[in-house]
This record gives sequence, structure tokens and C-alpha cells, in this order.
Amino acid sequence: MNDTILVIDDEIQIRRLLKISLEDSGYKVVLAASAKEGIQESINCRPSLILLDLGLPDDDGLNVIKQIREFQDVPVIILSVRNSEKDIIAALDSGANDYITKPFNTGELLARMRACLRYYKPEEKSPLFRNGRLEVDFASHEVKAGGNTVRLTATEFSLLALFVRNAGKVITHGYILKEVWGKPFSDEVQYLRVYIAQLRKKLEQNPSAPEMFITESGIGYRMKLVD
Repeated sequence: MNDTILVIDDEIQIRRLLKISLEDSGYKVVLAASAKEGIQESINCRPSLILLDLGLPDDDGLNVIKQIREFQDVPVIILSVRNSEKDIIAALDSGANDYITKPFNTGELLARMRACLRYYKPEEKSPLFRNGRLEVDFASHEVKAGGNTVRLTATEFSLLALFVRNAGKVITHGYILKEVWGKPFSDEVQYLRVYIAQLRKKLEQNPSAPEMFITESGIGYRMKLVD
């Protein structure tokens, strides 16, 4: 494994824990204790993924995301003690790919990292997207689940395409509604739930226990990458 992980966190204990855990899992780890240092290291080491704390001594983590996004497209996972829906939504809308609250489980963190890295490193660029039992052919707009062709409405296909473009990433209710239906619908969360239920019914093997279209309670949804 050659992936370089940049950890931007002012807590020395967290930096030490992550360095040991990630190196044991085969990653190369670069550490930064401030926003300024983190931005500089992101330029120097060109990381495959960034683990970012929001409460840095010299700047807020949201500003760090925005600055890094100006010159680099790299997945960012937030690690923060802030656990309010408002903070989580703000981070995801600012460009973070995922959000984990402290204290965190190392096994879950590694799984979320693998999902991000898998999405950002497709084996080949192709109009055909596969995820578990799901196949989406963007050239023909054909969708299959378990090998069977599934008919989707235009809106359902647009919603599915949004999930595919953000596979592995948590996307907020507001972002989904704005992208698929437009700004006037950005608060119609119940409207979105109806369409998510329709996608699950058509594409999940067991809609009552979905494996792909995962609810992130109070935040939004995530398309889980499955084998």
C-alpha cells in the first residue's frame, strides 16, 4: 500500500494514535499540528487522503477544506468532537467527504478511509458503474439490479446518478434536493424520503434492510460501496 495519509490535528495524543494505527495498516503518515502546517504539507506530500480536525489553533477546519480544494482534489474525513447536526452538515457542505466524531473506533475509521480511497481511485474510467448487485450504464441509461433490468423514472435516474457521483460520501438532504429538484425544494426532506424508498424498493435486495442506500440520521444519505 502506497497511500499517504495527512493527519491535521492539534492533539498530540490523536496524532500519535493515528500514526501508529495507520502505519500498522500499511499507510504512510504525515502529521501536521495546525491549519497553516496542514495546508503546506498537503502541497508538499500530495496525500491520498486527509484526516482533519475542525478545532485547530490558528484557523477553523472548514477554512482549511476550502483552501485545499482550491488546488487539490483529495478526499477529506473530519475527525472532531463537535457532534451537532449543524456542524456535521456545515462540514459536508464545505466539501468534506465524511465525518466521524471523537472518540472514534479505529476499525470504523479505516473502513471509511477505504471507501473514500476506493471512490477516488477507480480502476478505469468507464460509463459503466458497478457496486455490488447494481450496474448503471450511463451511455444507454440502463440500470440493472442482480442482473435484471430495472426501469427508473427520469427523476429516479437523476437521483441515482447523484449517488454514483458521490459514492462512498455522505451527502446532505439539502444538497441532494438542490441538485436533483432545484433550490425551491431544498427543505422538502419528506419528498426526498419518498424517492429514496422507491430506489431501495427497485434496487436493494432487501429494501427494509438496505445495503447500498444508507441513512445518515439527521444528516442525509450515503451510497455504501459493497463487493
